[in-house]
Amino acid sequence: MRLATPLLQYAEFAVLFFLQAMATSTWFVPLATVLNAHGFHQITSYAFATTAAGALLSPLFFGAMADRHTSPVVVMRWLALAAAVTISVFSLAVQRGWNPWIVLALVQLHAICFAPTSSIVVAIVFAALRDSQKEFGPVRAMATFGWMCGCWLVSALNADTSVRAGYADAVIWLALAAFTFVLPAVAPPASTGRLTLRQRLGWDAIELMKNHDHRVVFITVGLFYIPLSAFYPATPVQLQQLGLKYTTAWMTLGQMSEMIAMFSLAGLLARWRLKWIFAVGLSIGILRFALCAMDTRISVLAGVSLHGFSLVMVLITAQVYIDQRVDPTWRARAQALINLLTNGVGCLLGFLGTGWWREDCTRGTVTQWPLFWGGLSAVIGAVLVYFLTAYRGRGAKNQSVQ
Repeated sequence: MRLATPLLQYAEFAVLFFLQAMATSTWFVPLATVLNAHGFHQITSYAFATTAAGALLSPLFFGAMADRHTSPVVVMRWLALAAAVTISVFSLAVQRGWNPWIVLALVQLHAICFAPTSSIVVAIVFAALRDSQKEFGPVRAMATFGWMCGCWLVSALNADTSVRAGYADAVIWLALAAFTFVLPAVAPPASTGRLTLRQRLGWDAIELMKNHDHRVVFITVGLFYIPLSAFYPATPVQLQQLGLKYTTAWMTLGQMSEMIAMFSLAGLLARWRLKWIFAVGLSIGILRFALCAMDTRISVLAGVSLHGFSLVMVLITAQVYIDQRVDPTWRARAQALINLLTNGVGCLLGFLGTGWWREDCTRGTVTQWPLFWGGLSAVIGAVLVYFLTAYRGRGAKNQSVQ
């Protein structure tokens, strides 16, 4: 019988998740309104797309580094420091009205620094948990709380449209870098043989896609993130148009439901087949956008409130699935591959595609929100059909990748 993860480690992992998520939300959620307020409206869609490009470029490389060369704790430390520097320079550029191309380049540089941090945090935590199915949800819930606190901080500073959000974010990244010094070292598995360039870059993780159910899960979460990418660029704008202030704080309704879902996840995993957890999560995603399509304060806020349930039952379930069904020596690369396909491929197609779709749904300065969200709801419906017809669920023994 395996012992439970020590309470001190739980606390350390909770703080790690909290700081990483808080740093991400403090910058990401108000990004659209900050750029719009400083005259950079024309690059907003591309600024969000750079986060996806960063997720394409860096997670696999840093995941391979954490799997084979350096402790993931050390990798996290240097990435947090780099993120603090790049967000500070970006905020200065926006404040002083630098050339939009320079601002966009700085957003891209920051994205390369922060994009791998979420999958590396997950890899650090999974390496220590004794029973990830039972233990991961409650610990991961602190990331949700951290995300909420980042949003509340932005609105408390009255920085929903101000570069103060960026400077506050830099302080949080520095706090995260400092916190890594108290974390226990997580040694990477010993490398065997000479590594190829493909292995050093982490691209050998694509081999995980050879397994049928792995491939279906990876593709499903990647496709899910295409319509999901519209949530943060578009919803705060819709809320503003409906007359609500402090939109960054209102968006945390999604994280409140996410925390409930996190604490419920262990029970769901114990009682339901993975197939039906994914299916319910996708179905909630359809309902969420349908509510936003109704374009009233109550319906949009209700749609925002469903965000957390959908996200947890699709993305977090996928992370637990991968941790349980791939070899531990692939842990960081497997989580990085999910990051690449969701925050990378999915978000790149999503930010650009939903940005163009929103322009097509806009007449003058007025967006036809029923058409916009209705179309995206239909996309999630297509993803649900794909998953239900493709996923087999043959059991863990047939899912391992050695």
